[in-house]
Amino acid sequence: MPRRHPAPPPSPLPQRDGVDPVRLRLPPDPQGRWATVRDHLVARYGGAVGAARVEEMVRAGRFAGEDGAVGADEPYTAGRYLWFHRDLAPEERVPFEVGVVHRDERIVVADKPHFLATTPRGSHVTETAQARLRRELGLPELQPAHRLDRLTAGLVLFVVRPGDRGAYQTLFRDRLVRKEYEAVAPYDPAVALPVTVRDRIEKERGEIAARRVPGEPNAESRIELLEHRGGYGRYRLVPVTGRTHQLRVHMCGLGLPLLDDPVYPVVQEAAGNDYGRPLQLLARVLEFTDPVTGEPYRFESRLRLRPLRARHDPDDQV
Repeated sequence: MPRRHPAPPPSPLPQRDGVDPVRLRLPPDPQGRWATVRDHLVARYGGAVGAARVEEMVRAGRFAGEDGAVGADEPYTAGRYLWFHRDLAPEERVPFEVGVVHRDERIVVADKPHFLATTPRGSHVTETAQARLRRELGLPELQPAHRLDRLTAGLVLFVVRPGDRGAYQTLFRDRLVRKEYEAVAPYDPAVALPVTVRDRIEKERGEIAARRVPGEPNAESRIELLEHRGGYGRYRLVPVTGRTHQLRVHMCGLGLPLLDDPVYPVVQEAAGNDYGRPLQLLARVLEFTDPVTGEPYRFESRLRLRPLRARHDPDDQV
């Protein structure tokens, strides 16, 4: 049996704007490179923010251990946990609200708007669904059981208590959640629908777009036409797997790229920042059996995509 390491102690620092402090553990130092904690912090973060800034943060007591602020000359101790809050750049507020479809003592099912990231990542930290809901609902430990792409709107399942999160994550890992999406894209009578698309999708680190490649299939989606009008169709998309950008890649592969998609078929400059042209993709349904209570659940988004209308000229949008 592998030896289990003890859980890290709780953070002595509170959240800030719904964002947890960074936790770090001081690594072994057999060569004796760092006489003090400050020496290690300067070596670790000085290249990113400058040694002077790290020194200033230490003097201001921004780094905390279990017993409080870390002094500038405290001896280095391998294995010690420290916490601190990063300096966050100001973020433009996404001008749409997060809806709450369901809330109880275990879960929150949220309606995430277009353009809002699910969790902190990269330049999106305080302007995320997780941070907003933590602040607005007073639930500091709220975490998602899965993620929804920033440009996609719709249902996201959040877990209230950290101890329950694994059970709900397992539902998604084991494909025990039925997810149904709605999309608007061009209509082409030559594309035979419904169809199940199976292929292999890969996304390289640092690249915006995923791509279809030869090899054993790792992505599967069911695509159905619900209605069409004026050259556009409304589609029901049911993913069996959950690869990055899977539905967008599959629709584009059929010659039906989603309306207002800034990545497929061509990556556009400043992709995904035009609030007036949201990607026409909505996570509309989540259906599962609750792993804690055994209760069956079906949730539907209250958000809506653009209505279909007749296209009067080539530049018209839905």
